[in-house]
Amino acid sequence: MKLTLIIACLGHIICGITDCLLAYTPDGRFDFKKDTSDSEKMKKLFEKMPLRRIELSMLDGVMALFMAAFGYIGLSRWAQEYSYISGKIMFISGMFFIVPITAHHVFCGAVEWFYIKLGRTDEALETVLCFFKRTAAAAAAYVGLLVFAGTLLVLVVSGKTSLPVWACVFNTLPLFVLLAPTKLPAKGNIAGAVMFLGLSILI
Repeated sequence: MKLTLIIACLGHIICGITDCLLAYTPDGRFDFKKDTSDSEKMKKLFEKMPLRRIELSMLDGVMALFMAAFGYIGLSRWAQEYSYISGKIMFISGMFFIVPITAHHVFCGAVEWFYIKLGRTDEALETVLCFFKRTAAAAAAYVGLLVFAGTLLVLVVSGKTSLPVWACVFNTLPLFVLLAPTKLPAKGNIAGAVMFLGLSILI
């Protein structure tokens, strides 16, 4: 059990690194919401961005999320010992998170890769944004994460597990709330890594 949680922790750390590979170009940080509306800024941001970095991010991100899956499956089985229903909910929601979020990670990398490969033109930007919007449904994976973390939080706070109630802090939800106001990159992966690391020590 501990090994699966440690693997998941490492998976989230690696995934966080791959997120940074996509978010930080040689000419500055890329903000999807703000920068895609400015064609000239996009051209400058991705002028020196190597395709190899994007390819590495996509491939390593898939491996990292596969590693993280061990932790979500492990925790759902552990929870099932205390509540059969909670364990099943966590398993289904955990898989609902991992599978689509892996596709979403690849799609995010593909947007940058094709934008550069197509010459960073206005037409290229329009094309990749169209692609991203048509595949944005994969981001629904976060609903799975919300259900997984919420179920785990209730289970621990209710005192139904062997963990002390204060162990509820090792959960993606409260950790992300604490990280949200900061300027740290890959907040979700940091929260996931801390959750699995903390629980690997306590369980």
